[in-house]
Amino acid sequence: MSTASAEVLWTPTSARSARAHMSRFAASVALQRESTSSSSPPNYADLHRWSVDSPGDFWWRVWDYTGVLGTRGSDACVRGAKFYDWTFFPEGRLSFVENLLRPQKLADSTYAESIAVIGYDENGDRGRLTRRELWNSVCNLAVAFQSMGLGRGSRIAAVLPNGVEGVIAMLATSAIGGIWSCCSPDFGDDALYDRFGQIDPELLITASTVQYNGKLFDLNPRLERLASRLPSVVQWIFLDKPPRPPRDAIVMSEWNQFDFRKEIPQDFPLARFPFNQPLAILYSSGTTGAPKCMVHGAGGTLLQHLKEHQLHCDLFPEDRLLYYTSTGWMMWNWLVSALASEATIVLVDGSPLRPSTGALWEIAAAEKVTHFGSSARYYAAIEQESYRPCEHHDLAALRTVLSTGSPLLPDQFRWLYGSIKADMHLASISGGTDIISCFVLGDPTQAVRAGEIQCKGLGMDVRIFDEQENAITGEPGELVCATPFPSMPIGFWNDPEGSKYHATYFSSYADVWAHGDWAMETDAGGFIIYGRSDAVLNPGGVRIGTGEIYQQLKSFPQVAEGLATVLRHEGDEQIVLFIKLAVAGPLRDDLIQEICNRLRQHCSPRHVPRYLVQAPDLPRTVSGKLSEIAARNAIHGAKIGNRAALANPQCLEFFEQWGFQKRASRGLGDPQKSST
Repeated sequence: MSTASAEVLWTPTSARSARAHMSRFAASVALQRESTSSSSPPNYADLHRWSVDSPGDFWWRVWDYTGVLGTRGSDACVRGAKFYDWTFFPEGRLSFVENLLRPQKLADSTYAESIAVIGYDENGDRGRLTRRELWNSVCNLAVAFQSMGLGRGSRIAAVLPNGVEGVIAMLATSAIGGIWSCCSPDFGDDALYDRFGQIDPELLITASTVQYNGKLFDLNPRLERLASRLPSVVQWIFLDKPPRPPRDAIVMSEWNQFDFRKEIPQDFPLARFPFNQPLAILYSSGTTGAPKCMVHGAGGTLLQHLKEHQLHCDLFPEDRLLYYTSTGWMMWNWLVSALASEATIVLVDGSPLRPSTGALWEIAAAEKVTHFGSSARYYAAIEQESYRPCEHHDLAALRTVLSTGSPLLPDQFRWLYGSIKADMHLASISGGTDIISCFVLGDPTQAVRAGEIQCKGLGMDVRIFDEQENAITGEPGELVCATPFPSMPIGFWNDPEGSKYHATYFSSYADVWAHGDWAMETDAGGFIIYGRSDAVLNPGGVRIGTGEIYQQLKSFPQVAEGLATVLRHEGDEQIVLFIKLAVAGPLRDDLIQEICNRLRQHCSPRHVPRYLVQAPDLPRTVSGKLSEIAARNAIHGAKIGNRAALANPQCLEFFEQWGFQKRASRGLGDPQKSST
């Protein structure tokens, strides 16, 4: 399979490429490396190979180039006997907050009065903080935390919308050496408890009400039930309407009672903790059991995000980054870290299509956003509405558009260039909560090709393995990482022996990180992500990525979305394609035939589903991703590992009933035709 002919949609000008952080970093490497006989910057392939062959030297250069504040110690990387035994900056010490807020620069009034955070909700401008105001707010809250008896290692759990309060609380937690853990307000009762119940938080910070899609939701009943199940909570801070504490021992505080405006001197002491000081606990989706509690370190998170923001996204001081995300998604952490590059972050809470389809783009134009990010699903939604931002908004400031959450398909690449801006860096990125960062992402100095993520990240030894564990290109396989990196989790919570951690990433291959994505490295050095490898279809022993099928469904405006899985039958697998129609009504035979014909013509006969089924809804995780595994388990009558991990678990009843009927008839039925 060759992909060398993928259409080039954008190439940076020589001037833009020369100004890019990536080019400057490459030039600094060429000048500083003693072994380099020429001072000319290496090309990306050479730069990447050096970054994974010499990880200690590479991460040392990243520390220097991005201006990390702290002490590095004598070693940047100490190799261990096993992948997970490596240590980065074992003697290093830093303050995550100091690096994001740069208090030493507050003496410069221009810097101090520049905007750090802008917040919007569905009703308009929610608030903004200068860098001095953010510094004052964070330090004042950190002092309040300490007065509550909280300190290094204290877990602070939050259920908050994407507003300035969450940023303040997260940074204040880090300032005292605490561990931050946040879920978005759309998580249900069990989903919240399944996460926070594992980490025994001492403080709970919550919003009592949230608005989404024009509706106001009262969270207090759910939060009161949560608090009653968390005996470790002794302090509770609420944003607005007071909840009822389940125990008299819980001390209740209203957010506005804290004096956030009190002036804090720029030399206010911030403790510098070890490089691997725990920063945050993030969670796996939990669709196969209790969510895994991934503990991420402050130093690795900071260094990785600085590398990605500056080198791969070309983020400069005074740039403005809007990434539509919720507080329960790792991209929220990624967004907040952009403060370390002295950029302004733009937070948006609520529906991205409220009060109108162009709501996010109206904000982007008004705030002169330079970097805009969202999910592939969002871009598909505005495309379906035939909304072209370039026709309605002045996006002259916009330089970079980012996409993640699910694969961005070739036609979506083309549509974005035609509907947003012809001269922009479109960076599809992919990584995960597991690494709080990216394995593959963009390079502002390289061409963008339709349907391809541009490159593997610097310092990330990404490879595609076949079944014999050979590295391959031009064919799909398992995405792995062969060299350690600093943003690996420092462990899972309540996993003292590391057994869960090791089983999650290192049970498939000997001493190689297996990420669980089914992907392909192209001839041009780019990547295509087809979906989760545990959801890969395998009819007749041929592995098929679900993304290949979803790509073809985009040609049918009648189809809102599809979910492909398999029905096991007589030792083989039969593809089942469930589709949700864009408009209510029956699934027509002619549409079934058109879909099957297109899959046969544009993919292969093996891609044609044995059953094409209309479904009223498709299962999604609380973070909005399709759950093919939940659908597969439901149609086979298998136990659903954790229904609370789904945003709409009630829809599984349809899949369970459909699977029961098919199993009862021993798999008999009209192939490629079913609407019940």
